[in-house]
Amino acid sequence: MSKESLPLLGATEIRRLAEELGIRPTKTLGQNFVIDGNTIRRIVAAAKVDPSETVLEVGPGLGSLTLGIMDAAAKVVAVEIDPPLAKRLPQTMAEFRPGREDDLTVILSDAMKVTELPGEPTSLVANLPYNVAVPVVLHLLEHFPSIRNGLVMVQDEVADRMAATPGNKIYGVPSVKGAWYGTMRKAGVIGMNVFWPAPKIHSGLVGFTRDKDRSEAPDRKEVFAIIDAAFAQRRKTLRAALSGWAGSGARAEQILVAAGIDPKERGEKLDIDQYIDIARAAQDFPAEAPASEA
Repeated sequence: MSKESLPLLGATEIRRLAEELGIRPTKTLGQNFVIDGNTIRRIVAAAKVDPSETVLEVGPGLGSLTLGIMDAAAKVVAVEIDPPLAKRLPQTMAEFRPGREDDLTVILSDAMKVTELPGEPTSLVANLPYNVAVPVVLHLLEHFPSIRNGLVMVQDEVADRMAATPGNKIYGVPSVKGAWYGTMRKAGVIGMNVFWPAPKIHSGLVGFTRDKDRSEAPDRKEVFAIIDAAFAQRRKTLRAALSGWAGSGARAEQILVAAGIDPKERGEKLDIDQYIDIARAAQDFPAEAPASEA
């Protein structure tokens, strides 16, 4: 049987599994299960998974996307926060992909708390809860440098923000921080009716490639602190927005000029490399020590 003809979980199987486990999808955990096999194949194809790869999946739920990923990858490491779902997933794999059970590892955990995984996943493919999508992606890219590429499904407007470029009105913190790790691209839109329960908005696919070497860059936390400051007051000039971070408007202006950036510019116009330049320039302008009390 070809991989394209292997059975996937449709609406009937998803509802059967949910009823068996006594599960009703919750908004708290952002559970919207994919019930359309063609959509699963489309997501996996867009992820461009190599047959030799170990793929990290976050929030596998009842396993509909997990089966599709397994058909394309060598191994899958699935991180699931819901105990009944995590417990049932290996059985679902045994039922639908007999012989591949040992290629699936299920980790019961909150993805935001995972800092170690078995093996070294090289790809991330996931249908992420809308409310935590950006923090989860940034956390995983930070802690698992072995992840070189991937594709995540998120709320469509979040997908647009993650892939936005400087000067775009939706360009913001997710756009710049994502660019620290590599190139983010919008890879498609998914309709509402392929999910159970159906969300009220479309989903978007974001593909990414870790193609940036930051070994010579200043500390990531310092760069991210500058990004946070710049967008906390995004309508202000950089001189004003960064004055708190720099300790004063005068020092912020010195640093910006040294970095080759107009202090009257706004943060939404800068790309990640310019934020790195600001952090590098700041090293040449030590912050003034607070005056000691007499």
